[in-house]
Amino acid sequence: LMTDIEGSTETAANLGDARWKNIIDAHELSASRAVARFGGTLVKTMGDGILATFSGPSRAVACAKNLQSEAAAAGLSVRAGVHTGECERRGQDISGIAVNVTARILDCTPGGTCHVSSTVRDLTAGSGLEFVAAGSHRFKGVPGDWELHAVC
Repeated sequence: LMTDIEGSTETAANLGDARWKNIIDAHELSASRAVARFGGTLVKTMGDGILATFSGPSRAVACAKNLQSEAAAAGLSVRAGVHTGECERRGQDISGIAVNVTARILDCTPGGTCHVSSTVRDLTAGSGLEFVAAGSHRFKGVPGDWELHAVC
């Protein structure tokens, strides 16, 4: 799971560093709690977003939806991208094509929504999650076309 606060640079510029720091601190605390609640591991925070891993993709999607709801209550719009695949541990960080694909999914996800790969959609069959097609995409540096799906 990778998230990003929409319009964070503009918001930070409008609010000033001190007020923005308080908002980011509160968001990161909320995100850390949500990741733990859904059985995940917070890999890192990235200034205005997070990278987290989960034991299964439905947990990642549920966490994303929860984060978006909590952020909306605080006046923030969070977009989220979810993909699943093999990752390489690098100390406390992770890397690999699955991480790169997740970042590319996030790049084309509108604010306030969560997009997932077809892999995630297929693996969550029977979970009760619902999706709508969000188009086919080509990602820089990643071969093939990627079908994305928006979480309902």
